Amino acid sequence: MIAEERRNRLLELIRTRGFAALPDLAEQLAVSESTVRRDLDFLEETGAAKRTHGGVFYTGATPKLPWFEEREPAQWSKKQAIAARAAELIQDGDTLLLDGGSTTYEVARLLIGRPLQIVTNSLPVANLFASSQANDLVFVGGYIYPRTGVALGPYANAMLAQLSVRRTILSVGGINERGLYNNNLLLVETERAMITAADEVIVVADSSKFGHQSLSHLCDLATVDRLVVDDALSPAWRKKIADAGVELHLAKAAASASESA
Repeated sequence: MIAEERRNRLLELIRTRGFAALPDLAEQLAVSESTVRRDLDFLEETGAAKRTHGGVFYTGATPKLPWFEEREPAQWSKKQAIAARAAELIQDGDTLLLDGGSTTYEVARLLIGRPLQIVTNSLPVANLFASSQANDLVFVGGYIYPRTGVALGPYANAMLAQLSVRRTILSVGGINERGLYNNNLLLVETERAMITAADEVIVVADSSKFGHQSLSHLCDLATVDRLVVDDALSPAWRKKIADAGVELHLAKAAASASESA
């Protein structure tokens, strides 16, 4: 493989992942880590990527991150509408704790440049704010889950136990009558620490998540202060949310191409 082709493949891997670990890139390209480092030096000079401890971030146009993709692409218009509505709930000067979920990432993109203190365990989210002079950024360390670039585990939880924030914004994998779920046991433990650290908990979730559960139970519905959901949410679920004492904020999503056809 010639150098130009290899660098193009490397850039595409970083672009689609948002964050990538050095060993994974070397394995994908079937080259040595030293070769990857030289290619990353080149990409850094072009402004397309930025090296960090343990890996590399994409710094070009907004990446499409594969672990954020849904099997139904139509959910993205809902996520973007939800993010816009959630961003309206944030006040300048707030201290925010953001997880690494796909909808939370969309919220984070809308907060760049606002005078906020951002605390996050997500490398992709942290990268959004790393060069912003308007934000103070605190990164929660720990074991970095390689598929998502999110810090998890006892070190992350111990650091979160020392923090107090105005609001926590979380994404979840499912919501049913028993409460909220996510699909990683370590992630759920860390998100529980995020909930404890906050005066107010905001959950951002598209309507497809309701009526379903994921691997691990996170908390009861009543633990949440505000839910931001697209307006396709059923009347039955709107009532359940109200009965739980949770403040519901509905976002109107734009019609997808398939819906308007």
